[in-house]
Amino acid sequence: MTRAVIGVDVGTGSARAGIFDLAGRRLAAASRPIRMWKPDPDWAEQSSDDIWTAVCAAVREAMEACGERPEVVGIGFDATCSLVVLDAAGRPVTVDPAGDDARNVIVWMDHRAIDQTDRINAGGHEVLRYVGGRLSPEMQTPKLLWLKENLPQSWSRAAHFFDLPDFLTWRATGSTRRSLCSLVCKWTYLGHEGRWDDSYFRAIGLGDLVDEGHARIGTDVGAVGSAIGGGLTVDAARELGLTPGIAVGTSMIDAHAGGIGVIGAPVSAGEVIDYDRRLALIGGTSSCHMVMSPAAPRFIPGVWGPYHSAMLPGLWLNEGGQSATGALIDHVVQSHPHHADLAAEASRRGTTVYQLLNEELAALAERSGGPMAMLTRDLHVLPDFHGNRSPRADASLRGSISGLRLSDGLEDLALLYLATVQSVAYGTRHIVGAMNDTGYTIDTILACGGGTKNPVFLEAHADATGCTLVLPEEPEAVLLGSAVLGAVAAGAFPDIAAGMAGMARAGRSIAPAEGRLRAYHDAKYSVFLRLHDDQMVYRALMAGAG
Repeated sequence: MTRAVIGVDVGTGSARAGIFDLAGRRLAAASRPIRMWKPDPDWAEQSSDDIWTAVCAAVREAMEACGERPEVVGIGFDATCSLVVLDAAGRPVTVDPAGDDARNVIVWMDHRAIDQTDRINAGGHEVLRYVGGRLSPEMQTPKLLWLKENLPQSWSRAAHFFDLPDFLTWRATGSTRRSLCSLVCKWTYLGHEGRWDDSYFRAIGLGDLVDEGHARIGTDVGAVGSAIGGGLTVDAARELGLTPGIAVGTSMIDAHAGGIGVIGAPVSAGEVIDYDRRLALIGGTSSCHMVMSPAAPRFIPGVWGPYHSAMLPGLWLNEGGQSATGALIDHVVQSHPHHADLAAEASRRGTTVYQLLNEELAALAERSGGPMAMLTRDLHVLPDFHGNRSPRADASLRGSISGLRLSDGLEDLALLYLATVQSVAYGTRHIVGAMNDTGYTIDTILACGGGTKNPVFLEAHADATGCTLVLPEEPEAVLLGSAVLGAVAAGAFPDIAAGMAGMARAGRSIAPAEGRLRAYHDAKYSVFLRLHDDQMVYRALMAGAG
């Protein structure tokens, strides 16, 4: 019987499960959707019960899809950095003013806590040095402060504030252990010192968390992949269709699991990994950009971190990101007047809207006699529709489009789609530049996630950044990274680094453009930067208008 591990990934819209053997070969996978409520354009809520139900269904389906049922020895969980609120009995506690307890998760992308974030950032607290100098409203302490100030009954009822990955391991094991990854990256836990900063919590108005001895936010903190308690409980095993006692690894944030799935894979035979030159790009609804320093911590304005041991033990992690990438491309395409016709055509042909757009771009490039990228010479997009996570760290920024024509046909949609993809790639270039300015020498991007299935997305990122883009052999690299956690917890590998070496492998590479096309992207990137500067001018002009 094949010994196997399970990786569970809970993203923004679905819960997925993958079964892997200990060499990293995927045996089966399955997915289940999860529900989201959007009571306001900047709000997003979910149900932890709904998420766990989807996880259990995905695991069961994946196990049934295996040709021969394997011997599962470990399971790892990753998820978005959403906030889960439970009472002392483990029941959901509402995060919505409407009072529905089923809606007990503030999703990572929720920006309701902008005011709290601004007030905290104005305090200049020492702990903010380890989050790039400024908190994001996607992090947990602003959300906790919002909850306390706006839903005091929920605040009083709450006995547990979990990051979503830690909620999953709690459901699986009954343990309230928190992951060092989640606490360091999203909760201001000082991982290099192994402590909470009590003065920070008191200063921002959350001193009651300190008075309680941190009981609601975590006192048992584990390294990623370390085994939790006695493994799967009897109840969890029954729900998941597995055997009680299977090893459960301490969890990770989803993007960081993707980093585990790609960043340690050798690109060439005998390569000695130089982490200063490597960036893991995990694309999806948003994008994350992970780099690790094996030496000293690097403080990069507007880039999260440095986080100690948040991905690999002993290394300092810096994390850049874009708040909306896949979500932005979807929004731009779906809000265009021609989208309905294109979606109907895609359904008729049994393909996707994006495949049809890629075909249209290829035809336009052939008619123009030049590279596809140059079709957008006069069309430019600033992608900050949901604010800027890195390196500007300004959630108040907004997007813009320059160069629209008085037409709305398929050609116009295809060009706008391409310009939007390019703008996302220029955002990555902006982040890489900020990292390289502080000691990194990034020339290789190891990419995974939804966007990497799109050749237009891949080409744009290689050409815009000037970096070699490397894809993993296993396309479901986030699931693989989560499975590595289960393998380490089960003792199949001594640590995360060994698990990466044993289970992750690099696939094909994409070299960046040179010459004329490189110069074109340099010019487009200058426009990208200028669009932001112009927005600041507009704000200054309007500031005096009353």
